[in-house]
Amino acid sequence: MSINDSNKKWYVIDATDIVLGRLASKVAHMLKGKHKPQYQPHTDEGDYIIVINAKKIKVTGNKMSDKIYHKHTGYIGNMKSTPLGKMLAKKPDFVIMNAVKGMLPKNKLGRKMIKKLKISIGENHTFNAQQPKKIIL
Repeated sequence: MSINDSNKKWYVIDATDIVLGRLASKVAHMLKGKHKPQYQPHTDEGDYIIVINAKKIKVTGNKMSDKIYHKHTGYIGNMKSTPLGKMLAKKPDFVIMNAVKGMLPKNKLGRKMIKKLKISIGENHTFNAQQPKKIIL
């Protein structure tokens, strides 16, 4: 724990029927700490965020079939491509994590911020001891 962990709060966001991009931008905003008056871009002042019901997010348009996630295994010609619909069925937490990660800084600070994001596929989470506050988007 660092010195600034004492003023970090825990929040719960229910992702049911929330558009993926809007959810990701709000979560990234809070992970960076931009909602606080003491925000500075070079410090990690953000709060911890718990996203529940990750499986129930919504996307607009034809993104379920058109948006594709690529992964290369390292072998020649082995690029694996998965559409958003299959990825949501298999790993809904990865979809949200990937969207939020793209909105954070690409450096040590961004890697530190993404660790404060906790995603639960269902309704239950294991962070009740931190007494998180519920946020309605």
